[in-house]
Amino acid sequence: MNQQIPKSGDDNGAPSELDIVQYLNEHKDFFVGHPELLASITIPHESGRAVSLIERQVEMLRNQLQDYQRRLDHWMEVAKQNDALQARMHRLTLELIDAATFDEVLTALEDELHDDFQADAVELRLFSAAQLSEHLDQELPDHTATFENFFKQNKPICGTLARGQLDYIFGAGGVDIASAALIPLKSEGVLGLLAIGSRDPKRFVPQQGTEFLTRLGEIISHTLKAVSLPGL
Repeated sequence: MNQQIPKSGDDNGAPSELDIVQYLNEHKDFFVGHPELLASITIPHESGRAVSLIERQVEMLRNQLQDYQRRLDHWMEVAKQNDALQARMHRLTLELIDAATFDEVLTALEDELHDDFQADAVELRLFSAAQLSEHLDQELPDHTATFENFFKQNKPICGTLARGQLDYIFGAGGVDIASAALIPLKSEGVLGLLAIGSRDPKRFVPQQGTEFLTRLGEIISHTLKAVSLPGL
């Protein structure tokens, strides 16, 4: 049965390009009944040569496949990294479970964060109410939040630290620190701060996700409830 392309009424009575596009969209099996056209229709190629429609379709499918493969490779790499992160977190959790004192907690954090998380500096600080009141106005990495807001919001933050901040948090070890993650800790009325420093300025940036850091802070805060803390 012959199928006629409806005409939009142009000057010469022939169907317009829009008519043809609409017709092919409405009759997607058109080339099934006219397979000879697939090889005879030619379209320009980026290389300058003309190729048949079927060649062009094959090329498009090949490009799509390559794009899907790149996406798959990316997500497989992400999954691999997530698995490795979960394994490292599991090892750290086991080390913290075995810790009986504050010093053992600190040692476990330093060992695991240095070895498994490529941290260049690790500091765990606890504050009494009196000590904290002396530093409530000190700015943190984003230069808008203070210690007071930091503990009120109870969320990790990442970024660069000013020289005075580095000296205060990392002491002499902060001289080479280019970026840091600060994690708030809460345990039995005591506020704490875990600082992880890196020599890489892009290791900790304000835009990065902090889900892992939040979980780490929760694990440490829970651990601190079960160990003997130093006098504050």
